[in-house]
Amino acid sequence: MKMKSVLFPLIISTALLLGACGTENGRTVSGNAESSTGLSGSVRIDGSSTVFPIMEAVSEDYTMVQPEVDAPVFVSGTGGGFEKFINGETDISNASRPLTEEEIQRLEENQIEYTEFEIAYDGLSVVVNKENDFVDQLTVDQLQKLWLDSEDVQTWADVREGWPEESIAFYSPGSDSGTYDYFDEAVLEKKKIRGDATMSEDDNVLVEGVMSDKNAIGYFGFAYYVKNKDNLKVVPVVNGKGKAVTPNHETIMTGEYEPLSRPMYFYVRNDSLQENPQVYDYVEFALTNMGTLSEEVGYVSLKKEEYEEALTKLKEFVK
Repeated sequence: MKMKSVLFPLIISTALLLGACGTENGRTVSGNAESSTGLSGSVRIDGSSTVFPIMEAVSEDYTMVQPEVDAPVFVSGTGGGFEKFINGETDISNASRPLTEEEIQRLEENQIEYTEFEIAYDGLSVVVNKENDFVDQLTVDQLQKLWLDSEDVQTWADVREGWPEESIAFYSPGSDSGTYDYFDEAVLEKKKIRGDATMSEDDNVLVEGVMSDKNAIGYFGFAYYVKNKDNLKVVPVVNGKGKAVTPNHETIMTGEYEPLSRPMYFYVRNDSLQENPQVYDYVEFALTNMGTLSEEVGYVSLKKEEYEEALTKLKEFVK
């Protein structure tokens, strides 16, 4: 079906561009001196828990230059955030996966035009408890064996000979999470995930679960591992070339950490950009500082010129 709404996908990455600057927590914050004076109102933001750390940092810093603009970041998961976006309840929807064809169709039916921004890279991280001294790496086949809905795997010994006969506790993002969707497609090939996993759209719940059980395994965004790396053990994953790869800035950026490297996004309503100056100003501020903030919270920024290109396109679009 041909879309009636006009879509403007923009792909972006790292930079500090020129503008009015402030300082927060020892870092420079860039803003637009011309457009950022005397704004008020709100910016409605919801969506991915994976993207949340970046956008939380954006909103915290944005209050330095726009203290009268209310821009809290809520977490309903990528799917839950898109549901609100489709229903016209939000201006910005954070996402760890692109819109689906069904979601695009529903946006068209609701006559909602939008712009897609690619904002940073993530390496979905498979983690075990810090006390786990036997899981040295996992293949995609072993990840499937662990996570598919089957009675075949109940203990670590069921995964690999020589591993202990200890029951495994599983922690997974919930079904409204883009991380769940990505793992389901990239690893599980759209087959049913095991029914005994503890599932939550809140990645902090998953982190706490794996930290509290020596036989636990879980997966979530790279930033949540980085933040808790002293209390978790990340598991190298064998890529398509047969190499066991640990997620880090280099392996995520180059795609060597596959199939678990992925881009992250936010989506903005076009009418919000046109009609609400605080939304436009917030998006401009976000793109200006996205490279620095994504690295600061533990993700991997895009290239400087990609952010610059996105800002140029944003300005052209508003004109």
